[in-house]
Parts: sequence; structure tokens; C-alpha cells
Amino acid sequence: MPCRRFTNLIAFDDAPFDFRAGGRVKVVGAVFADLRLEGVVIGDVAQDGSDAAEKLAHLVLSSKFDDHTRLVMLQGIALGGFNVVDVTDLHRRLARPILVVARKPPDMPAMRSALLQHLPDGNARWRMIATLGPMEPAGKVYIQRVGLSREEAAALISRLAVHSHLPEPLRCAHLIAGALAGGQSRGGA
Repeated sequence: MPCRRFTNLIAFDDAPFDFRAGGRVKVVGAVFADLRLEGVVIGDVAQDGSDAAEKLAHLVLSSKFDDHTRLVMLQGIALGGFNVVDVTDLHRRLARPILVVARKPPDMPAMRSALLQHLPDGNARWRMIATLGPMEPAGKVYIQRVGLSREEAAALISRLAVHSHLPEPLRCAHLIAGALAGGQSRGGA
């Protein structure tokens, strides 16, 4: 089977926030056509809430970029603390592949423990994470995916990781989100 080449995508990351504050956390989507930034979408999710898949789907579907978006990329599986993205639900809502990227594999036992200790529905959130299976290495990052093959994901990362190990769309989403929260980006992308 030939490898699909995804050129138009939206990459999401959350803005830094005060863990003690509660409330809403800004989320930035960097819209890319191959290696060119085409636009930005901004929304929010509930800190430690359960609305991430719904909010991300709305940001994509209500944007002028919807018709051209072929893939959604996430930096990690949770936004705004423990607002775990139900990747399977997001894939169903958008009918597009979803690629989760992390610099290093998370400490799954610690994540499970934190979810179970701090959230009444922690077990349900853990099941969303466990459904995706363990993160797989792809280049110098780790991935989880729905709707695309490991080879397609690795090819996409290889093509888009030009200034760091992270694909450029995620790197830009991270920098924009940082500036949105603090007036300027802090780097670290």
C-alpha cells in the first residue's frame, strides 16, 4: 500500500497556565501547508476537564481551514493538565487521521496513578489513553496514531522535523501558545 503524504494539517498545543488557578486554558492550532505556516486558530479547554476532543473538533470544523485539513497533530495526549484528548472520538468527529507526538515516552504508571488519585473519572480517562496502546518510536520522538500507518507517521515527522526533533507545526504551535500566555515565547520547542 502506498504511503499517503499529508501536506495540510493543524497542530495543537496548550498555552502555559497556573495549575492552581482552574478555569480555561488556551489552545493554539498552527495551520500548515507542508512547511509553511498558513494560519492560526485559538480556543480553550477546561483545565483538567473532559472537553478536549469536542473543543478541538469545533476549532477545526468551524475554521476556514477545515476543507484543506488532512491530519490533526497533537503535542501529547492531554491539554490543560489532565484534559485527556479522546483521540478515537476526535478521529470520529473529524474523519481525519490523528497523530499524537511526544519528545519522550510518558511514565504510564505515574500518569495512571495521578489520574486515578486526582480525578473522579480518572479510570475512564486512563482507558482512553490505554486504548491507543504504548507510544511507538518514530525518528527521535514517540507517537500514538489513529487513521494512519506507522510508516506514514514516520515519513511525516521526518519531513517536518527541520528545526528540532518535533515537527515544525507542533514547534510553532508551542511557540505561539507560549507567547499567548506570557507575551513572548519562552522557547523549549
